[in-house]
Amino acid sequence: MIVRSRSQKLALAFAIFLLVFGLAWLPRLIAASPGILNVYTRPTQPILLNAPSNDEYCDLLQAHSATTDGLTSPSITLAALLSTLEVMQSHFYTIWQGQWPHAIDWTAAVMGTQVSATLTAMTETWWHRISRAPSDPYTQEDQEHENTINRYFTQITSFYFGENAFSLRTQAYDDMLWVVLGWLEGVSFIQRHSALHYIPSGVPHQVSKPSSWNSTQWYGQQFVPQFAHRARVFYDLAAKGWGTSLCGGGMVWNPHLAPYKNAITNQLFISASVAMYLRFPGDDNASPFTFKNPVRPATGLPPARAHDPQYLENAVEAYQWLKISGMTNRKGLYIDGFHIQGWRGGKNGSTGTGKCDLRNEQVYTYNQGVILSGLRGLWEATGSRSYLEDGHQLIQNVIAATGWESRGTKWRWHWSGLGRNGVMEEACDSSGTCSQNGHTFKGIFFHHLALFCGRLPKTGFTAEDFITFGADDRLAAWHDKNCEGYGPWLRNNAQAAYLTRDNDGEFGTWWGIPAGTERRNSRSMVDEAGFDVAPEDGTDYRNKGVPLDDTWTLPDDQRRQHWESRNEIGSAPFAEKQSEDKEMTKKIDWDPNNRGRGRTVETQSGGLAVLRALWNVVDSRRQ
Repeated sequence: MIVRSRSQKLALAFAIFLLVFGLAWLPRLIAASPGILNVYTRPTQPILLNAPSNDEYCDLLQAHSATTDGLTSPSITLAALLSTLEVMQSHFYTIWQGQWPHAIDWTAAVMGTQVSATLTAMTETWWHRISRAPSDPYTQEDQEHENTINRYFTQITSFYFGENAFSLRTQAYDDMLWVVLGWLEGVSFIQRHSALHYIPSGVPHQVSKPSSWNSTQWYGQQFVPQFAHRARVFYDLAAKGWGTSLCGGGMVWNPHLAPYKNAITNQLFISASVAMYLRFPGDDNASPFTFKNPVRPATGLPPARAHDPQYLENAVEAYQWLKISGMTNRKGLYIDGFHIQGWRGGKNGSTGTGKCDLRNEQVYTYNQGVILSGLRGLWEATGSRSYLEDGHQLIQNVIAATGWESRGTKWRWHWSGLGRNGVMEEACDSSGTCSQNGHTFKGIFFHHLALFCGRLPKTGFTAEDFITFGADDRLAAWHDKNCEGYGPWLRNNAQAAYLTRDNDGEFGTWWGIPAGTERRNSRSMVDEAGFDVAPEDGTDYRNKGVPLDDTWTLPDDQRRQHWESRNEIGSAPFAEKQSEDKEMTKKIDWDPNNRGRGRTVETQSGGLAVLRALWNVVDSRRQ
């Protein structure tokens, strides 16, 4: 036993106090010191082209749409895309935390997805460039591209450890499924980059450039097992949300609330299931261990094989249910979801009608997007053209609901269901009342549209019970022609989004109004349009919070019981918003996009996604 004097004890206590104080205040000190912050979050930009100004960008976009002659590579769209990624990662990401500190758990998963998808676009663009001259030696430009990709990929690997995986395991099923899609996107990028620029990876659907200058495997391959394991763990957890006892099928949104079968959770389950079938490389990691009793040894997860047909069966069944669920409105858009009339669950409660018959008419942009990647995957896994037809019809419905046909007319500012004047808009954008959830939605739509409109493979693949299909020339041409037809609308939205950038290059959430617009001008838009954006029977719980009432909460929800014990029974309040709303913007000026939460990592990801969609679907094919 060590005996210490009183002075030694005081000194030790003071040292512990300083250590705790220092750790608590270190993030604030770093944030307050530009010099320190630069060390972690603003490394030297390696090869990115100077981003065009808003006016320059729009002029060049118009010129680009008129002719393909004399284009340089990378084009102005690609330059803007890379600059947007740089701002997103240098302004909002901290590598020492492995996080976007102001993102919430599920939006952080989406941020990782957006970065990985952008890296895939970058590596494919690079491959197309160098493939024009296969005999050319490895150049300084090649090294710069590789360094840039490695830099951002390192941030993704850092996020693997920074992600709040333990908390996400206890959250809603849709939160879990964002994690699945995010790490499968990471696996896809690793496989794609390795196959294009290094030795063949042996993974189906990948091609290897015969003249690849690298003769060794890319170091990123070592992360495939970790990424795949996390995707598998979260898929297994989320799959518990599927059930047929209510509504004949479908995923419930949140196990901590009354059953709510909503569009986003079911679409995520479809997209994640078919992605697991097509892209999951297998997993033999037994973690996390479970203990059945103190005597028996720990038992781990059994191995999960690659391309398990059960994943495809889940996706097919889930889409069949979604399609007949009645979850679309007269515009052909997905409404948010259904509750069950009379449900008073719990151990001895009533299940009510057992049917999805309480309909929430609220329409969100991301409810029109996630299903698109699922439909593309279902076509590849089954060869059924109907999945592609459904996807194209939904995209056309979305374009119509942004007021595309009314642009340039006196009706251009009137709400059309998902926007106005041909620009996509969340219902909360114009009022500046979007939560962190709403800030993320448009970027999700454009990410999945870009996946859907990727060129169809010409050949399929067969190995035991894993089969994929290729497109014949006629089907491929039909798909490409449809996607090409979305080009003007994509360009219109990319231009609108780019115009919201402030002097720091950060995007706003309301794409319908440029940065720097004076209040009197934006006010006249509001007055002219009326901004009739909220459906009469819709509950905007994603931006206002979940109502504490019989429809939404479990009978033993303590928040609801606390409210009812202090107030007369009647119209229940909304639950407190998530912690996302605690950090509000400090910018106060005339810019409408500085209201509410202002410019965030989520609004930046929206700009990144729409620019990537424009690049992948239109401009990269015109080089």
